[in-house]
Amino acid sequence: MINKDVVAPGKMRRKIVNPRIILLDCPLEYKKGENQTNAELLKEEDWNLLLKMEEEYIEEMCMQILKFKPDVVITEKGLSDLACHYLSKHGVSAIRRLRKTDNNRIAKACGAVIVNRPDELQESDVGTGAGLFEVKKIGDEYFAYIVDCKDPKACTVLLRGASKDLLNEVERNLQDAMSVARNIIKNPKLVPGGGATELTVSAALKQKSSSIEGIEKWPYEAAAIAFEAIPRTLAQNCGVNVIRTMTALQGKHANGENAWIGIDGNTGSITDMKERKIWDAYNVKAQAFKTAIEAACMLLRIDDIVSGIKKKQAPGGSGSSKPKIETEADADNEQILPD
Repeated sequence: MINKDVVAPGKMRRKIVNPRIILLDCPLEYKKGENQTNAELLKEEDWNLLLKMEEEYIEEMCMQILKFKPDVVITEKGLSDLACHYLSKHGVSAIRRLRKTDNNRIAKACGAVIVNRPDELQESDVGTGAGLFEVKKIGDEYFAYIVDCKDPKACTVLLRGASKDLLNEVERNLQDAMSVARNIIKNPKLVPGGGATELTVSAALKQKSSSIEGIEKWPYEAAAIAFEAIPRTLAQNCGVNVIRTMTALQGKHANGENAWIGIDGNTGSITDMKERKIWDAYNVKAQAFKTAIEAACMLLRIDDIVSGIKKKQAPGGSGSSKPKIETEADADNEQILPD
């Protein structure tokens, strides 16, 4: 899909079935010198000669393209009105100033090869994998579509919103959904959502702690309470009575009645996640558990706090800037936390 801003002037065909597409990474206009050049024209014939040279140059490039009988020509660079005239005269639609990333997507979608020079074009570079090229109007803007491809390897998703903030939120939600789909494809494992997985793990930890004596049971108890944070947050977001909901859920999971029981985020009711088809990706859930436990362990391993604040120099002291070598006694006497 291409925005109308890159469509070149001239007659644009609205719909082309099975188009032949040529992709370029070069301008279809007269080359200007890299260095500044001054030309003195003494008579009118000289100016006409320059114009004729330009026309011949552009016509030659267009003829090199037209001999492959394309239906659509797309270039990342500029496209002069004269080149557009030659192309439209032969019924070819032209699109200019396309972004490099979009050009690469079109090449993957229609099977074309991006060419740097028109004289290097070959029949194998022409994209013939697209089923339809058409121009549609959405709102106040026109968009060009290349669809129904034989072996599409790229696509475009058009997002529309009433405001920029709403559009950004829709984009973030789409990105999250695509990431979930990617994770499922890489590791096709699912676990029940709605806090059912966390409640099952919490119930297992509580059962394990009951079989351990002494202070070693408390880490199990603490971890079990921590896992209940997810269903508790879901209950709060739904606006239901948190205490009653959590008590009911803990009771169902404690006696092993149904490990699929969780909270429906839309209604706030306690229901079977398998029946409602509410799932979470296994690898995402496992990574969240691992990260939380590793962060807690890292905090517990901290045995001291090192202050990065230097001691203030005593009033009237020498202004010597020589470095002072700290001894072991200085380190023991140094105040860790500033006043």
